[in-house]
Amino acid sequence: MAFCATCGAPVEGQFCAKCGSRVGAPPAAGSAPTMQASTALADNVASALCYVLGLITGIIFLVLTPYNRNPVVRFHAFQSIFLNVACIVASFVLDRILDVMHLWALEPLISLAILATFIFMIIMTYQGKKIVVPVIGPIAQQQAGN
Repeated sequence: MAFCATCGAPVEGQFCAKCGSRVGAPPAAGSAPTMQASTALADNVASALCYVLGLITGIIFLVLTPYNRNPVVRFHAFQSIFLNVACIVASFVLDRILDVMHLWALEPLISLAILATFIFMIIMTYQGKKIVVPVIGPIAQQQAGN
């Protein structure tokens, strides 16, 4: 299967259905042949990978060329970044509250809940389901242009 050199989408025929670029055009006269890597990931895989390392993978997918133009991947990248920042802030605040209340045993449960949240988001996104997290999700949709 051919992939579009512009946006990375799978292409059947001569034109990309996603961006309209011509695929498989003959090289210009006198130009050296080039090899194109067709390493674009499917939307669900790229979206799920946005949640794997939170801030890091979210930023990576906002920078990488075929994915930063894809509104689905952009949404999940922004949501992953915002969710990670919210979890860091919530964890910090809850840890301080639990320290004051002398409930140190509950602190690992916060970390476990955050880990479970990200695993849930990875699985649901890989299955192609769009989970919009309350408060964070609409902001991510706005940033992604959805």
